[in-house]
Amino acid sequence: MLLLQSQNTEISVFDSSLSVIETKKPTSFKTLDSLFSNVSRDSLKMRQLANKSKAILYPEGESYALNALGVIYRDTSQYEKAINLHQKAKALADEVNNNLLQVISLNNIGVAYRRMDLVKPALDFHTKALDIARSVNNPSEEIKYNIAVSQNSIGNIYLVLEQYELAMRQFQKSLVIEKEAGNRLGLAINYQNIGFAYEAQGEFDNALRNYKRSLDYNNQIDSEIGRVICYNSIGKVYIKQELFQEAQVIIEKALQKALVIGDQFYVASSYINLGWAEKGLKKYTNAERNLNKGLKVAEEYSLNLSIVEAKKQLSDLYEKTNRSQLALEFYKGAIELEKTISNERNLRYVNDVIIQYENEAKNKQIQALADENELVRSRLERNKKIFWYSMLALFVIGAVLVAIYRTRQLQQEKQILTLEQDMLRSQMNPHFIFNSLNSIKLYIINNEKENAVYYLNKFSKLIRKILVASTEKEISLADEIETMKLYMNIENIRFSNQIHFEVDVEEGFNTSSVKVPSMILQPFLENALWHGLSSKKEDDKTISLSVYKTSDDFVTLAIEDNGIGREQSEKINQNKLLKRKSVGISLTKARLANFSKGYDKDYKIHIEDLYDNDKPKGTRVVIDIPIRSTLKSA
Repeated sequence: MLLLQSQNTEISVFDSSLSVIETKKPTSFKTLDSLFSNVSRDSLKMRQLANKSKAILYPEGESYALNALGVIYRDTSQYEKAINLHQKAKALADEVNNNLLQVISLNNIGVAYRRMDLVKPALDFHTKALDIARSVNNPSEEIKYNIAVSQNSIGNIYLVLEQYELAMRQFQKSLVIEKEAGNRLGLAINYQNIGFAYEAQGEFDNALRNYKRSLDYNNQIDSEIGRVICYNSIGKVYIKQELFQEAQVIIEKALQKALVIGDQFYVASSYINLGWAEKGLKKYTNAERNLNKGLKVAEEYSLNLSIVEAKKQLSDLYEKTNRSQLALEFYKGAIELEKTISNERNLRYVNDVIIQYENEAKNKQIQALADENELVRSRLERNKKIFWYSMLALFVIGAVLVAIYRTRQLQQEKQILTLEQDMLRSQMNPHFIFNSLNSIKLYIINNEKENAVYYLNKFSKLIRKILVASTEKEISLADEIETMKLYMNIENIRFSNQIHFEVDVEEGFNTSSVKVPSMILQPFLENALWHGLSSKKEDDKTISLSVYKTSDDFVTLAIEDNGIGREQSEKINQNKLLKRKSVGISLTKARLANFSKGYDKDYKIHIEDLYDNDKPKGTRVVIDIPIRSTLKSA
C-alpha cells in the first residue's frame, strides 16, 4: 500500500514537472535538472519527457531527456544506442546554441567510446567538449563540472595510452574543480583514477590509499556502481600483492553488486578478477569457470581490453594445469587483439610518420615546380609587360569606381548625420530642458525633497539616453519604450501629473529583438501632449502606446490620446501670438525613410481623428516599421 502511494506521488510530481516545461520552457539546464534529476534513471519517464518536448518544439527538454536515456543505455553496455541518442541530443543543443547541453552530449559520447576501448574518437569528443566549455565567459557551476568531467575522461584515455604523467596532470586539474564545488562523486572518480595510475606504475601502497579514499566518498553518496569499481580495484592490488584470499572476498562483493546493477562492463571485469584471484588460490575449476564467464560477456559487448585480460589469464591457467595447446591458443588470441589496441594507443606516432611523409612529398612537389618554373620563365618574361599594363588599367578603373562609390556613400552619410543632428536639436529642446529644471526647482523650493530627487534622477537618465541615442542609428524597441516612459514622466510634472500614460505590448512579443531608429516616438508623444492635451480642460487626460504585430513584415506602434483633436488644436494654435512650430514629424519621416532602405518594405504612418457622435475625442497615430531581416537586394 505504501509502495503504491509512493509511486502515485512520484507520478504526480512528474506530471507537474511536465506541466512546468509546457508552460515555461526553461532554457537553464539547472532548472531542468531540478525538475527531472530524481527520475533521470527511469527510461519510461525520460522517453515520455523526450516525446513531450518534441511535440511542443522544446529542444532543451528533448536534449536533456535523450542524454539521460543515453546514459541508461551506456550503463547497460548498449553503447551504439547510447552514442546515437547522445548525438541526437548534441544536434538539438546545436540548434538552440546551448553550450552546456553541447558539452554534456560530447562528454557522454566520449565516455561511451572509451568504454568500447575506441581511444581516438573518445579523445576527439572529450577535447571538443573541453574547448567549448573553456570558451564560455564566466562559466557556471555546471560548466565547471563538465570541464572536470572532460579532464577526467582525457586522463583516463592517457591511462590507456600508458601516458601516466599526462594522466595524473589531468586528474589533478579535475580534482581542484571538484574540491571547489564540493562534488563528492567527482572526488570519488578522480581518486579512483589516480589510484589506477599509481597501480600501473607499481606503487601499490599509494594506489590502495587512493582507492580507499574513493571508496569512502562512494559510501558517503551511497553509489553502488562506485563501490563495484573500488572493490575491483582494491581486489586487483591485493592479487598483485599475492593476498589472494582478501582479493577473492572483496571481488565477490563487487560481482554481486555488478550483477544487480546490470552494467556488463563491470560484470565482465568482476568475473575476470575473481577468476584471477581463484587462480592464485589454485582453485582452478572455479577460476576457469569465472574467467570464461567474463570472456563471454566481454566478447558479447566488444570490450576489447577485458577480452585481452581474460585470454591472458586463461592462457596462464591452462599453462599451470598442463594444457599447453589451449594456453598457446589463448595467448596468441590475446596478443593479436592487443596489437590492434596498441596500434590505437600509438596513433600519435603513426600521425608523426604520416606528417613526415607528407612533408617529403611536398618537398618533391616544390622541386618539380621549380624545374617547371625554369621552362616557363621565358614565357613569363614575354607576358610580364602585358600583365603590368593590364594591372594598371584595372587599378585605374577600380580607383574610379571606388571614388564614385565613396562619394555616394559620403553624401548618404552626410544626409544621415544632418538628420540625426536635427533630431537631436529637436529632442534637446531648450524650452523642455528649462521648464523641466524649473519644475524640479519648484519641488526644491517647496521642500519636497523626495519628489525633487526622484524627478532629477528621471531627468538625468533621460538626458543620458538622448545623448547615447544620438550616437546610435538604431536601438532596440525595448530601450525606445523605456526612454519614452522617462520622457513622459518628466513632461507630466508640468501637467501636475494629470497625464495618464500607459504602454500595452502584445503578449509574447519580444521588443528586445526588434530594432528601430532611436527616439522615433518622441515627436508623436510631444504632439499628443502639446497639441492634443495641453488645451483640454477636463482632468481625464490619457495617452496610450500600443505595440503589436499585424504581419511578419511590420511591427505596429499606435499612439492614441483623448485630447481635443487636430482641428480644434489648429484653431487654438492660429490664435496664439507665439506659435509652437514642430519640425519633429518631418524629421522623423525622413529618418524612417532612410531606415526602411535596408528592408523589403517601406514604413507607413497613418493619422486618424477620433470622434464620439461627431464630437472630437482625440487623435490616433499608427506607425508601421519594417522588421523583416531579409535585406533588399542591391
